[in-house]
Amino acid sequence: MKNAPSGLPADASDIKDSEATEEALDRAQRARIIRRTRNSLGLSQSEFATRFRVPVGTLRDWEQACVTAPDFAVAYVKVIAQHPDLVAEALG
Repeated sequence: MKNAPSGLPADASDIKDSEATEEALDRAQRARIIRRTRNSLGLSQSEFATRFRVPVGTLRDWEQACVTAPDFAVAYVKVIAQHPDLVAEALG
């Protein structure tokens, strides 16, 4: 499958649609994980950022998929999702 297309091709019937690359799809998936975790904890971006020591601008950029959240950040958020109080306590 060397020449298999990557990403999601544009809908030819929609002139405003464009191709979604593998990178863009990955960035969107990471954004969804972060946003869902924060929402499941019932925290605003500012509250989440303060509690878990993430710059609020960085969190916003990750959630809006403006910037791809690095692997370590996604792993950190997954740990937060499982053990939010433990992480907050460890951060002191």
